Amino acid sequence: MKFLILSFKKNILPTILFIITILLVIFSQSNLDATKRGLELWATTVVPALFPFFVVTNLLSQTKVVDILGKLFDKLMKPLFNVPGIGGFAFVMGLISGYPVGAKVVSNFREQNLVTKDEGERLLAFTNNSGPLFILSSVGIGLFGDTKTGILLLCTHILSCITVGIILGKFSKKADEEFKLRMNTKLTRKTSESYTIPNTHNVTLKNLGEILANSINNSISTIFLIGGFVVIFSVIISILNKTHTLDLLSNLLKPILQIINIDIDFAKPLLSGIIELTNGVKQVSSIHIKAISQNVIICAFLLGFGGFSVLLQVFSIVSKTDLSIKKYIIGKFMQGIFASFYTFLALKLIPFINLDIVETSNNISNTINLQTNNITSFFYNIGLTTIFLALAFIILRLFNKIYRKLT
Repeated sequence: MKFLILSFKKNILPTILFIITILLVIFSQSNLDATKRGLELWATTVVPALFPFFVVTNLLSQTKVVDILGKLFDKLMKPLFNVPGIGGFAFVMGLISGYPVGAKVVSNFREQNLVTKDEGERLLAFTNNSGPLFILSSVGIGLFGDTKTGILLLCTHILSCITVGIILGKFSKKADEEFKLRMNTKLTRKTSESYTIPNTHNVTLKNLGEILANSINNSISTIFLIGGFVVIFSVIISILNKTHTLDLLSNLLKPILQIINIDIDFAKPLLSGIIELTNGVKQVSSIHIKAISQNVIICAFLLGFGGFSVLLQVFSIVSKTDLSIKKYIIGKFMQGIFASFYTFLALKLIPFINLDIVETSNNISNTINLQTNNITSFFYNIGLTTIFLALAFIILRLFNKIYRKLT
């Protein structure tokens, strides 16, 4: 029995790859179209959005900016996330630029031995996030046609990644010991012949051209790697659709969605988003139901989780280091859950951003009903908003007291 299990584990990956090869031939026309769409998405969206950030982050890592930010963020990052102050640089760059810039920065930190293994793995989990341009422009305005939705998704996305960072930091006792060790030894590993610490903080006018060229080369390598994943996952989704595998999996997911009171029409788009973020979010937003909050909540989960495509991109980026992605997987799943939960609370407690009574087709009768709310409902909404703001104020006060004690 053990022999059969070991044989199955050993041969499962070659079997899957062989089947995919056969399906590539069978569905060659649809796969060709999917490849073209993937290349177009990469060339028109990914490259313009990410390539400049890759070059800039590579350049900044060779300056004293990282040290300066480390000193500025040290009193915040250490008590909150149990990581050194330079983690603030990864956090900010990850939020500004989007997937997978945060992972690239953390990988650079680990290669330069600026963070410990545990710190790097936890940094991966909450610094690699969707970018504000994608959430506000592509999702909020482009897909939902509403700026408020984009702002809401961005706020809950940031809040959820902070929550994950705090939770992982509080449960990591090992980091405290490694932090003290790093401060005492300055993370030098002179005994290792195969590992050398790069020479950082050495950008001058004389060597700017050389360092810029190296940064561009590294960025081109990473951007082509991401492009490969975009194309491959576009083809995989096409194959899953052609073989009706997504339909089968969505049928298995429908009972779970019914239990949590989510429309079963979201089953297939949700699975597509778990596989590949951009296609999934687009499909989720296109489901036309009166309870638009369901669309927004599911999109919040997908933006937080990132999908298997981003997961494999991160895996490929950190493969040159000793960082494991186990904490990253756990952290991103937690972030998706927290993001959807925070979005749910905001939609329920802040009435002016809840659009459930308005159909996506902008039905006129619903608009009239929205404008003719009675006075009782108006004061009820005002009351709920006041309660929410009061709770937020109390939480911030408690957070401020805890922060003062820690610092």
